[in-house]
Amino acid sequence: MSLIPPFEVGVSNAWILMLCDMLVIPFFLLVARSRSIAPEKRQLAVMSRTRKIVFYSSKAIYLPALIYSIFLPLKLGTLWFYLGLPICLSGLTTGAITLINWASTPPGQPVIGGLYRYSRHPGYLSSFLVYLGVGIASASWVFLLFSIVFTVALFYFVSVEEQLTLEKYGDAYRQYISKTPRYLSMWKSRKQ
Repeated sequence: MSLIPPFEVGVSNAWILMLCDMLVIPFFLLVARSRSIAPEKRQLAVMSRTRKIVFYSSKAIYLPALIYSIFLPLKLGTLWFYLGLPICLSGLTTGAITLINWASTPPGQPVIGGLYRYSRHPGYLSSFLVYLGVGIASASWVFLLFSIVFTVALFYFVSVEEQLTLEKYGDAYRQYISKTPRYLSMWKSRKQ
């Protein structure tokens, strides 16, 4: 991993993996709209000033990461690439499965099946894995920094999102929270 990676525009750059991640976003928004998910304005209204700054920072980091990925060559044929690609692909797969879980849950019910049995936020986990995988596959400390900043930002506003979901679904979501870990586990926890 070099301090300043070479910048080249090419077909085998990190943008190809980021594009795959971006393709999920319009489908997710379509499914979220059909489920009448509370708009971001509602989430922002209940956030503290610090959480709002972190929220906007996490959203703003996606665009520089995408632009940076256009000029960032993947380290094809190296150990970096062979370690990072499976991580990125697992993130893309997790994102697709998360979308299917959302689409297959009837409107008016909380999404608690599929990957949501193991994590209350598999979509965030998928984004982290994509960023981490791209950072490793391209041997870029800058992209790894993007993944860390993005993940730290998630910690700040995920509780607000959960509070709004709790208000919407009440006891059904409260029971779900009591037996499902916030981020990741193969086993259901007794109490969070």
